[in-house]
Amino acid sequence: MRPCMKISDRDVLLAIDVQNDFCTGGALAVPGGEKVVPAINRVAQKFANVVLTQDWHPRDHVSFATNHAGKQPFETIELDYGTQVLWPSHCVQGTAGAEFHRELDVVRASLVVRKGFRRGIDSYSALFENDHKTPTGLLGYLRERKLKTVFVAGLALDFCVRFSAEDARQAGFEVAVVEDACRGIDLDGSVAATHRSFRDRGISVVSLEAFL
Repeated sequence: MRPCMKISDRDVLLAIDVQNDFCTGGALAVPGGEKVVPAINRVAQKFANVVLTQDWHPRDHVSFATNHAGKQPFETIELDYGTQVLWPSHCVQGTAGAEFHRELDVVRASLVVRKGFRRGIDSYSALFENDHKTPTGLLGYLRERKLKTVFVAGLALDFCVRFSAEDARQAGFEVAVVEDACRGIDLDGSVAATHRSFRDRGISVVSLEAFL
C-alpha cells in the first residue's frame, strides 16, 4: 500500500466547475460528471485551503452556438484570441444549471472564483481568460497566500482542468491533477492530448488512493 500523501498549509485544492450543467442531465453534461463529487469531498478534507471555480456566463456569451447564426454546438470559429469551440448554452448567470452540485461540500472553500462572465471571451482556466492575458485574480490570491502546490480536480479534465493546471504550472507552482476526481469530454482526442501536455510540462497526475 502506498503511504498517504502529506498535505501542508501551503497546498491548495482547486475544484473546477462542479456545476449542475456539467453533470448528468445538464446542458453540457460531462459523462459521469457528478461522480467527481464524492472524490472531491474526500480529498478536500485533507486541505486547509480549498478554492472553487464557477462558470458564470451571460446569455449572449460569445462561446454559445445559439449566438452564431447557422452554427451548431462543437463547431469552431476564429476569434481575435484564437480558435473557439462553440458550446451549448450552459452555466448562465443566476440559473439552476450554474449552481454547484447539491452534494458538493462548499463549506470548506475559502474562495469562489467566477469565470467566463465577460461576454466577448471564454474562460477555461481558473487563472486567465482564453486570451492568456486577462487575469481572474486567482493568481494574485495564491501568491499573496504564499501557497506552493496546486492540486486540481473537477470538470472537465481536458478543458478547464487542463488549462488551469497548465497556467498554474506556467506561473511557477508545483501542480498535481487528481485524475479520478476529474472527468473528461474527449472532443477529438482531447483527453490524450491533455495527458501528453501534463507529461511535457511536468504536471503530476495522482490518484485518490494517495490521499486515503
